[in-house]
Amino acid sequence: MGTFLGVVAGYYGRWIDLTISRIFDIMLAFPSILLAIAIVAILGPSLRNALIAIAIVNIPVFGRLVRSKVLSLKEEEFIMAARAQGMKHGRIILHHVLPNSLAPIIVQATLGFGTAILEAAALGFLGMGAQPPNPEWGKMLSDSRAFIQSAPWTVLFPGFSIMLIVLGFNLIGDGLRDALDPKMKN
Repeated sequence: MGTFLGVVAGYYGRWIDLTISRIFDIMLAFPSILLAIAIVAILGPSLRNALIAIAIVNIPVFGRLVRSKVLSLKEEEFIMAARAQGMKHGRIILHHVLPNSLAPIIVQATLGFGTAILEAAALGFLGMGAQPPNPEWGKMLSDSRAFIQSAPWTVLFPGFSIMLIVLGFNLIGDGLRDALDPKMKN
């Protein structure tokens, strides 16, 4: 959804861009975890609702990234040439703008997975994520707080698992950024 809104805002500009950008600004004005808590509070605590809230919170991140890429791409000569040939806007977007915008989207998606896992764990820790009997790392951390002194491994394993998965996604994102960035190639 963020990619779609970013393409529409960047490509068409004017009042469409202004409206979508202001909505993104309003959403980004709130801390993401606070906005996710508010959405889950409205929808009710469950893993599905927590994931919906995390997805909604990340829409402006992808939207602004894609919008900035589209703004620079629409001034390129190949886009102007496509317009001069009489291509319709939808075809230009699908065949020229989106394929040239994929690299930053892929990198942001891999980095966003780590952030989403942390946010889901935070919501689970607060009791707004997966509900019993479903297991969830944040809920495991919350339940094991009382046993830190007597059984520290009950906190260590879910916390370490969260750390490793987030680190893994961040390393994949860094690797993809290096592989897909044309400025990094010699």
